Amino acid sequence: MWGGNGDPGFDCSGLTHAAYATVGIEIPRTAQTQYAAGPPLPAGTPLQPGDLVFFGTPRNVHHVGIPLRGTAMLDTPDFGRSVTVRDFHGFPDYAGASRPAQ
Repeated sequence: MWGGNGDPGFDCSGLTHAAYATVGIEIPRTAQTQYAAGPPLPAGTPLQPGDLVFFGTPRNVHHVGIPLRGTAMLDTPDFGRSVTVRDFHGFPDYAGASRPAQ
């Protein structure tokens, strides 16, 4: 759900924010501010489970997910749909990834 922090549902950045908070890491709340906070991974860096992957453009990030393995990510796809695992390979607007400080 758009703007969701978990009750009654999550949006994409609410899910990533909550997941990181669960392990004691504070990250900003929205996809754009999470992208800006970085630190960005250089292009071609292998992704690790728990990194963040962003979609949109650097000035207009509209989606974030958590990669699990390969190109599978934990995702909140659309309004009214459940959190799911989704393949992001081929998403046309992949903007980059980050590995927030631990």
